[in-house]
Amino acid sequence: MKLAITGGTGFVGARLLALAVEAGHDVTALTRRSQNERRGVTWVQGSLDNRPALKRLVEGADAVIHVAGVISAPDAAGFEAGNVAGTLSVLASATAAGVHRLVHVSTLAARESGLSLYGASKAKAEELVMSSGLDWAIVRPPAVYGPGDRETLELFKAARLGLVPLPPAGRLSLLHADDLSRLLLALAEPDAPAKILYEPDDGREGGWSHREFAAALATAQDRRAVALSVPAAIIRLGARIDRLVRRNGAKLTPDRAAYFCHPDWTVDPARRPPADLWSPAIDTPAGLEDTVSWYERQGWL
Repeated sequence: MKLAITGGTGFVGARLLALAVEAGHDVTALTRRSQNERRGVTWVQGSLDNRPALKRLVEGADAVIHVAGVISAPDAAGFEAGNVAGTLSVLASATAAGVHRLVHVSTLAARESGLSLYGASKAKAEELVMSSGLDWAIVRPPAVYGPGDRETLELFKAARLGLVPLPPAGRLSLLHADDLSRLLLALAEPDAPAKILYEPDDGREGGWSHREFAAALATAQDRRAVALSVPAAIIRLGARIDRLVRRNGAKLTPDRAAYFCHPDWTVDPARRPPADLWSPAIDTPAGLEDTVSWYERQGWL
């Protein structure tokens, strides 16, 4: 297939590009910065608010995989611009180009749209996709990990020291970036299910408790660690301090603190993809070990 991909320079997008090229697909990818030449990939320089760039991106594509999005912003306007207006621009460009197939990467946070500005913006983006008239598929990944991920890196570092600070007791689902990428590619196929929403994970029933996750992070490094359950009030205070110190560069924003403290970020079993379409291939303990090895080779750990 000829695939048009947004977000190809990010963590998940980079793995998606690699697996798409490996599978023999012809990829056109959007980038805001100049990129080195890459076999099988045609780079289109521009952003989601650049209509001429999006037109070049989707021209002749069999499917669009929309990965790009904003996970942290200083205010609602930042989320709206990246996740809502950006998605609308992609939909408009695909429609104008006659592309019928669109795979949209959302988030479990969209289920709790009143909890955070991020979740609200992703929920709005889902509504736009559903009303687009395209043959759409929406994927709501849980916590995604794997080589190249900087978000989970801090937790690996904490586990190496023996103490993993996590939100109040709760559960989460996990998914390796390569497994997520394989699902996105499967859904881009012309005969894949349309007008469907999936919540994929590693197949572990009930997900992982925070304590189990902390232990798994440590075991992957031949260490032992305990989960430190940080009260929600302390997390919210930390977010305010981070905002004061790093301003718009803050990583722990009040918005992120709100959804971090939600007790249940496990997938809905009824929304798992059917086995004849996709199933997870990477066992999480093995995936975590592989991620540790990659971090060590890069000097990140």
